[in-house]
Amino acid sequence: MLNDEKAKKELQEILNQREYLVYEEKPPGFIEKWWNSVEDWLSEWLEGLFPTIEPASGIGGQVLLTLIVIMILLLLGVFVFIIFRNGKRKRALRKYQPLQTIDEMKWSYQKHLRESERQELQREFNLSTRHLFLGLLLYFHEKDLLKARIWKTNWEYYDELMKVNKQWANQFYNLAQLFDEVTYGERIIGEEEYHHFKKIVLNLIEDEEFHHHLSEQGERNGV
Repeated sequence: MLNDEKAKKELQEILNQREYLVYEEKPPGFIEKWWNSVEDWLSEWLEGLFPTIEPASGIGGQVLLTLIVIMILLLLGVFVFIIFRNGKRKRALRKYQPLQTIDEMKWSYQKHLRESERQELQREFNLSTRHLFLGLLLYFHEKDLLKARIWKTNWEYYDELMKVNKQWANQFYNLAQLFDEVTYGERIIGEEEYHHFKKIVLNLIEDEEFHHHLSEQGERNGV
């Protein structure tokens, strides 16, 4: 019994020696160092934002910092998703031509608007959206705000409108994004969203400032 106790004591003395302690106390890894740096930075940041609040310590402080880091990562994820989605939409604007056939271009904008109404009555909102957009595009073409061509993409039309009026161009850009999603992305547009789309299109066509610009343009051209 005494021998057993003596052996345990000797073993403990060996383990307490410096070389064993150094071996056991491994330096923190890269992830641990990074996490500690993040914690320190967040603590200083929070203290700067709320100097009157005492910083949390212990387990509660660790939990709070962890939640904050998770929230930041989620926000970054949303930000990256938005950038990716917008990039995808821009590529679509550069890829597709809204006027697919000569017949579509031969139609007047009024005929496209009438066809849109007919499709709307049948609750074919995707088709109605297409004819609304083509009607707007050909309206711009008829008023010499852009030149409609079979081979042109919506991005090229947007670029032409930017030289005339940035506000109209931005509205056209938003309409073109939805048009591409409905026409090429197999998206089903709902009734409420469709009526919002229709309202913007008709407001552009009936915009008083828009017509004032057209009349001034006609006067300059001697019309």
